Amino acid sequence: MPARPESPVERELDYHEKFYSSSLAREHFSKPAVRAFRKKLVAHILRCTGAQSTTRVLSLGCGLGDTELLLASRVSFVLGVDGSAAAIHQAEQDRARLGVRNATFQQLRLGRDPLPEAEFDLVLAIFLLHHLPLPELNQAIRAAHRALRSEGTLYTLDPSRYRLTGAIGKLLVPQLMERYRSPEERELDPSWLLGLVREAGFRARLQFFDFLSTPLAGLMPSQAWLYEASWWLDRVLIRLPGIRWLGSNFEIIARKA
Repeated sequence: MPARPESPVERELDYHEKFYSSSLAREHFSKPAVRAFRKKLVAHILRCTGAQSTTRVLSLGCGLGDTELLLASRVSFVLGVDGSAAAIHQAEQDRARLGVRNATFQQLRLGRDPLPEAEFDLVLAIFLLHHLPLPELNQAIRAAHRALRSEGTLYTLDPSRYRLTGAIGKLLVPQLMERYRSPEERELDPSWLLGLVREAGFRARLQFFDFLSTPLAGLMPSQAWLYEASWWLDRVLIRLPGIRWLGSNFEIIARKA
């Protein structure tokens, strides 16, 4: 039996390499609700970051590259990096199959392998930071700062430790909630992460992305209609001062100071 990886980072890398090597990953990410989520996310990122046809994008922890390949048609260039060789292999296959010429994918381990410096207008960290232990999380934020040009933007999206859907899900469907949970991932305190981003040299703001839609896409990926309905309901819920802090996922939009 192979030895269990010793460090939290190694355990995460091992888990994701096995996940992306399996048919489960492709099946899950190709489901209608998950595809609908990716399309909404790309449109949202374009709106809230101001990305345009001249924007150069670096995506940290790109996985299979679904979001990056959708985004490529709206920006100048996309570089997706991930620690999983299996994920990068699939992302490159999909890029070639779709004929996307302004995107590329590279295997890279954050904190160990160097990133380009001052070459990008937008850095994405979509559902990445909550997988990283604190030292590596800080390294990723600071690497993003170095990779950005002056006045470049960092966009992060992560689950909140205060999310109401997480508490309900653990009570009602605990096995389903754990199905896609990796060994070291955890929910993050939004204000805490905002503080870390600001300490790294960014002018940053925090807002909530959703309540119901993304969790439903993950738990019921075949039900696109349910995702679409919950997305529009979320547009209302995240604007209600009394409950928005119970939202599922939060985003930080940060400008390099």
